[in-house]
Amino acid sequence: MIKKVAIIGGGVIGGGWAARVLLNGLDVYVYDSDPNAEQTLLEVIDNARFSLPMLYESKLPNEGKIKFCESVAEAVVDADWIQESVPERLNVKHDVYDEIQTFCKTSAIIASSTSGFKPSELQENSKAPEKIIVCHPFNPVYLLPLIEVVGSDKTSARDIKKAMDVLKKLGFFPLHVRKEIDAHLADRFLEAVWREALWLINDDIATTSEIDNAIRYGFGLRWAQMGLFETYRIAGGKAGMQHFLSQFGPCLQWPWTKLMDVPELTDELVKKIASQSDSQSGDKSIRELERTRDKNLVAILRSLKQQNFAAGNLISNHEEMISEKKTLKNKMIVSVERVIPVDWTDYNGHMNEGRYGQVFSDAADGFLSSVGVDSVYIDSGNSYFTVENHIKYLNETLAGEHIYVDTSVLLVDGKKLKLFHTMRRKTDKIELATCEQFLLHVDLNTRKSSEPVGEVASKLQEIFK
Repeated sequence: MIKKVAIIGGGVIGGGWAARVLLNGLDVYVYDSDPNAEQTLLEVIDNARFSLPMLYESKLPNEGKIKFCESVAEAVVDADWIQESVPERLNVKHDVYDEIQTFCKTSAIIASSTSGFKPSELQENSKAPEKIIVCHPFNPVYLLPLIEVVGSDKTSARDIKKAMDVLKKLGFFPLHVRKEIDAHLADRFLEAVWREALWLINDDIATTSEIDNAIRYGFGLRWAQMGLFETYRIAGGKAGMQHFLSQFGPCLQWPWTKLMDVPELTDELVKKIASQSDSQSGDKSIRELERTRDKNLVAILRSLKQQNFAAGNLISNHEEMISEKKTLKNKMIVSVERVIPVDWTDYNGHMNEGRYGQVFSDAADGFLSSVGVDSVYIDSGNSYFTVENHIKYLNETLAGEHIYVDTSVLLVDGKKLKLFHTMRRKTDKIELATCEQFLLHVDLNTRKSSEPVGEVASKLQEIFK
């Protein structure tokens, strides 16, 4: 795994990269010549600290350290991964690569966030062209998992694999675009939709708000989970895609869209679009809109995670990768460490009482896994069932708060197990709730209570001596 990451260009995209890397436990070294870049980047990181941990049921790795550097040289020396996110001007990127490769390790991967340039264009006149690749993210980088990974004929399969392995460990979904093409893959779709949207406004067919509503209340919801082709495969009924294409294929010959024709962006059209867009957003600032966007993305991604589908499956797999094994210290264990997600709050703005039950259920699972009640034990036909809970609600718990649960053993008596959970806020260790929980060991074949067996029984007895 890489140890040091350099971020060259600390705007919204560079800040998103820095946040994702930082919150996954790696140190980040940032350089940007803009004197305002540090403030922008720290604001992006604050948004990420609020939203990214909400995707997971356990805590992220301990946050890495961030350093703002005075030069490219200071940022890239000894870095294993260098993420370039400077403005989309080829001459600027070439100058930056020349400076980077003067000071960086020969083994370092230099990844560009470019949305349009091909890697072969980025590699022109480079000292080591094979080390420059495209890793194109999507905003917000700390929440959206897709990264388009593109190499040229000078890029080795080994470096592509290395890059994709690094990205997976950061929770991304690296999509290898196997052939160079302008704007890679995803932005070509977006460009087509964008062109059509500009025409609809230019011709006074629709406003910015109406176009956005068509997307967010319609096909955008389908695309979020199934993409384009699987959506249309379902539309074809039992006969699938073949029927869909035979039925709707002829429509592609009709003059419905203006894909290759672009309206002239006159001052009048620009003013119309900007005015409609500003009116649509009301009096909300960009930071307020970002926070709303992130909350909505968290809720959508968590819904997909609950179904273990699409991006939700990716988050589950990443969580398994980064989760720490819980260990007992005497008769106590920190059984849960997590951030309260936005979809756990109710109309009063605090965590719903039903979610406390979820936390304490997870706490019991954390304790039980530490004594050997794992998937193997359960597959053998043994488990614990909760019989009784006594929960006390002591203080409000809000979305975004870091909490942890201390679990201690009150009783081990054959098939009986009593646990006591204390849920605390991490920042000040204030007690938020407690739960006394009574569990019975059960034979899953008979569905009746039974004595624990094997290592589980001996571990429990050792704890309670």
